[in-house]
Amino acid sequence: MANVSLLDRSRTIAGPGYNRWLVPPAALAIHLAIGQAYAFSVFKKPLGALLSGDVDHPAAGDWTPAQIGWIFSIAIVLLGLSAAIFGKWLERVGPRKAMLASALCFGGGFLIGSLGVHLHSLALLYFGYGFVGGIGLGIGYISPVSTLIKWFPDRKGVATGMAIMGFGGGAMIGSPLAVALMAHFKDSAPQGVAPTFIVMGIIYFLFMQFGVWTIRVPADDWAPAGYVPNAEHSALITSGNVSADNAIKTPQFWLLWVVLLTNVTAGIGVLETASPLIQETFSDKAMGAGRGVTVAAAAGFVGLLSLFNLLGRFFWSSASDKLGRKVTYAIYFGLGILLYALVPTLGQNLQLSLFVVVACVIISMYGGGFATIPAYLSDLFGKYQVGAIHGRLLTAWSTAGVLGPLIVNYLHESRKAEGFTGAAAYQTVFYTMAGLLVVGLLANLAVTAVNAKYNEKGPVTAEAGGH
Repeated sequence: MANVSLLDRSRTIAGPGYNRWLVPPAALAIHLAIGQAYAFSVFKKPLGALLSGDVDHPAAGDWTPAQIGWIFSIAIVLLGLSAAIFGKWLERVGPRKAMLASALCFGGGFLIGSLGVHLHSLALLYFGYGFVGGIGLGIGYISPVSTLIKWFPDRKGVATGMAIMGFGGGAMIGSPLAVALMAHFKDSAPQGVAPTFIVMGIIYFLFMQFGVWTIRVPADDWAPAGYVPNAEHSALITSGNVSADNAIKTPQFWLLWVVLLTNVTAGIGVLETASPLIQETFSDKAMGAGRGVTVAAAAGFVGLLSLFNLLGRFFWSSASDKLGRKVTYAIYFGLGILLYALVPTLGQNLQLSLFVVVACVIISMYGGGFATIPAYLSDLFGKYQVGAIHGRLLTAWSTAGVLGPLIVNYLHESRKAEGFTGAAAYQTVFYTMAGLLVVGLLANLAVTAVNAKYNEKGPVTAEAGGH
């Protein structure tokens, strides 16, 4: 039982004098790994040509883009559901056990998925990367959050931004790694996908062990030197603690659920269409022969968006420590409405440079929305079960992960069917997303302090977090 005891929460409590800045790298190790999910698109064409061997001319039995697209959707749905289901368990057992469970599921999802690829079983691939891997995503996503908030009550935005920044940047590691491995294994397996899944599953499992074994939690009575809890930024910041079960009974929880849903749905609208959007809007036909955006340039644009997704998570969440969470979200939505509404005009006027700048700002706020929400929750509900509350709120992300692509594809295809091309074909997409942000803005404006009747009575401890 000695090995089991190493995973107990009591074995991760930091001693006196522990340097809290050692905790963010542990959190980052988990998020950089599971952030690979954002790079899943590199597998789309290879997975669609396992039988034919030709990505441009699939065989009759090859999987279609729509079938392959469901793998990512299942993973994101399970991310939200598992975060909601296992949030209270995580608070009780502590981050080490939760991080190990995440590593086993995420790495194991690749291994099961590899068998699915080898046997050409789509169901097994859905189960492996989508279902099992998705559970790993959910537990891994929330596992460091409440720990960081407890270590950094004075800099909640900075702390959560550092970790969640890793999820946004995971694609910058996962994409080239997958491409290099598939090229290496191409001669030994169809498209090199199955062995690539095996190697990546092992690499990510081992990489996540750094986070598992270096994570520490503070003692219940610990506070940073000289820290005095205060509400200087906002009357929203509570001195009480609300349990996860009580949090979902409050209007504030559901207002923030709408806030996250609208911000993520709109952001996915850009991410989902980034490459075809810029190629179709600024084509040779529109710009003049030889002056249009090439496939390679479009890939560069997608990479740039990934970078701003990453940077926005740290920049905006850090800024929220100074501005307050409600003001920061008001910026996301107020500025976002203007920029989304501006995109079709920039496209029609062929303003390529401005178009790229606006898209980068939009995506920075999309990333910032993910990183700022845990601090917003902690302000409103206290730090007691903030990881579990965050987990339940992530069901909004699951919903957006399905809703966003559906809205974008439906509106875009409808416009194309009406004969519109280029920027005009995406016009209703961006106006609709701007409308969604209006809903998010109104929900954010309606957020008020949580009624004290929802607070836990008497002292609470982290050990009691899941009971």
